[in-house]
Amino acid sequence: MGFHDMVMLLFSAWCVFYVGFSSAQLQSSQTQVLLQLQKHLEYPSQLEPWKDRWTDLCSVSSSPQLNLTCKDNFVTELMIIGDKPTKGRDFHGFAIPNQMLSQSFSMDSLVATLARLTSLRVLSLVSLGIWGSLPSSIHRLYALEHLDLSSNYLYGSIPPKIFTIGNLQTLRLGDNFLNGTIPTLFNSSSNLKVLSLKNNRLTGQFPSSILSITTLIEIDMSTNEISGSLQDFTGLRSLEQLDLRENRLDSALPKMPPRLMGIFLSRNSFSGQIPKHYGQLKMLQQLDVSFNALTGTAPAELFSLPNISYLNLASNMLSGPLQNHLKCSNTLRFVDISHNRLVGVLPSSLRNELENRFVKSDGNCLSGSEQLHQHPVSYCVEAHVKKKSQNLGIFVGIVVGTLVIIMVLVLCIVVACRKYFTRGMSEQHLLHKTVQDSYAVGFSSDIITSARYVSETAKLGKEDIPACRSFSLEELLEATNNFDNSTFMGENIYGKLYKGKLENGMPVVIRCLPLSKRYSIRNFKLRLDLLAKLRHQHLVALLGHCIDGVMGERKDSKVFLIYEFVSNGNFQTYLSGDNSGKVFNWSERLKVLISIARAIHFLHTGMIPGFFKNRLKTNNILLSENWMAKLSDYGLSIISEENDASGVKGESPNSWQMKTLEDDVYSFGFILLEALVGPSVASKREACLLNATESFSSQDGWKKIVEPVVQATCSRESLVIMISITNKCISPESCNRPSIEDVLWNLQYASQVQATADGDQK
Repeated sequence: MGFHDMVMLLFSAWCVFYVGFSSAQLQSSQTQVLLQLQKHLEYPSQLEPWKDRWTDLCSVSSSPQLNLTCKDNFVTELMIIGDKPTKGRDFHGFAIPNQMLSQSFSMDSLVATLARLTSLRVLSLVSLGIWGSLPSSIHRLYALEHLDLSSNYLYGSIPPKIFTIGNLQTLRLGDNFLNGTIPTLFNSSSNLKVLSLKNNRLTGQFPSSILSITTLIEIDMSTNEISGSLQDFTGLRSLEQLDLRENRLDSALPKMPPRLMGIFLSRNSFSGQIPKHYGQLKMLQQLDVSFNALTGTAPAELFSLPNISYLNLASNMLSGPLQNHLKCSNTLRFVDISHNRLVGVLPSSLRNELENRFVKSDGNCLSGSEQLHQHPVSYCVEAHVKKKSQNLGIFVGIVVGTLVIIMVLVLCIVVACRKYFTRGMSEQHLLHKTVQDSYAVGFSSDIITSARYVSETAKLGKEDIPACRSFSLEELLEATNNFDNSTFMGENIYGKLYKGKLENGMPVVIRCLPLSKRYSIRNFKLRLDLLAKLRHQHLVALLGHCIDGVMGERKDSKVFLIYEFVSNGNFQTYLSGDNSGKVFNWSERLKVLISIARAIHFLHTGMIPGFFKNRLKTNNILLSENWMAKLSDYGLSIISEENDASGVKGESPNSWQMKTLEDDVYSFGFILLEALVGPSVASKREACLLNATESFSSQDGWKKIVEPVVQATCSRESLVIMISITNKCISPESCNRPSIEDVLWNLQYASQVQATADGDQK
């Protein structure tokens, strides 16, 4: 071999080595995302091999608890199986030590981080103590084919957008605390093959749109509270496993497709006879319809199916005899026909002398059975006759009961009408018509009086904040030294603000506003109670209220709202440098904006139909002693006259809340703009809007308008994301503005990008 050949051979070997090495090496941005994910999951022991950003994560040895697959410098598969407890679990909205991730964990941030793994096809995060509501932004993991988040503490409803992931084939969300109904946005173009939602708290009916997904192989929705009836399943010709055990289904057994291998429908309320075509399901291996209300005879064909190994018909109302020469398949290993109304002789094929087959037949009226606890034949016959007489009795009872109920209702209506017309028009409706027609309120009396409309996320507020209560005027006078001028903090369209200190030493802020003449005193109290239910870690907590005077008796009747005191000033001062020269850098600004976006999202979704038209301004964003951002002046339109008081101290004619564009996303867009350009520039609202649109649209125009401190502390990519979402929020056309959920996702994404950039600089 010559020298030239030797050189070429070495060069070829080097190329092969380099290509193989580079194909396994991750991009630095992908490594940063994985390390950020490790931080979100609070450094589980399964990720200990992920030392730092210099570690070649793709070369880490796989194990049953951890698998990472890379291709072309990108992560394509990620599996992490944790060791958090999965048995004997319970969850009431608060983090449980040693079982769940801490209270600071954010499901939104986790999903925003995962969305940066743009080539991720397989994601499995099981038994890691993940908790929270599954955000709709999960659909941004658009490349996913397999998603498994089972055995965690997810709660709330299943976001419908999860089913818009076009390539999704496997979805496993079992063993969580999901509630609400199952989305109905299934369509025939879906590629879904496995759908597992078992062991949650799902309600409502089985969505019929699932029956259009012809690719489905497995459906598992066992141990939920799904009710109603089932339709024909024969369209799911690929279906092999159907598990709907332990629900509240109450129809007849549906028709099934021919390829089914397992049918599990036990512990429901199915009635009627077992369909004859079940005896023609040649591929069926397991059938469990126990603990229902099935009647008729037990089809002999079920016992002789060529592949049947498990047959459970126990605890129904099956009656009549079994065939004397009943044939059983050689594959049948377990049969349970106990606790029915079967009579006659137990066939020899079901005798327990057959060593390869276990049979339970007690609780019937069978003869020739070696098992104990058989009833006399009269028991099963009487039960059948009694059932017929009971049916007749039930029918007669229903007719008589209906007549009695109608008579009682008529009597109640007469009595109610008399009381109604004697009360006068002042209490005819809990809501005044002008309030019912108002966009700003939108609350019916049923919603106001029903606490069940408050989202479960309301339980995630601070535990150390006391419950809202009613205060006496004497308590407030003592707390403020008779509302001394030294306690006066300012005034806006929602009334005057005073600082006070309660008897227990707790500092508070007291808002005084006129008692609205729109509502009766009863209705006003209901509205106060509704406002008090809004608890969130990023909302200034309402501690109580006090009503001084009664509507109609005094012209100066007032209502006082008592809030927690937030000690570190407002966000605007940290943008302008008015607070001892401290100015928030880019990461600090993003943190505040994300917190407030979460608060707004809660106001929109934590109550039906939601609290809109909130006072969204930078000086209404307060900062606590540990720098947590909290929104104040929210939801007050539900109790106030809300006159447009341009001349009131602290308010200018160019108020952030415009008359024609009363939209929270639009107002929040100007908060985003103020975080970019500073309060002094943003205060010139119309000119700033025009300048921002022009400057942000040019390649380097943003440098002329964005604050120097922002330019000095941000990454270009993070800033671009922020500018893009700001432009959308302040669009004059409301149809072009994003949802608050999209705003939140983009802010979190910008924060993640900035965190990666900061990590690269260290």
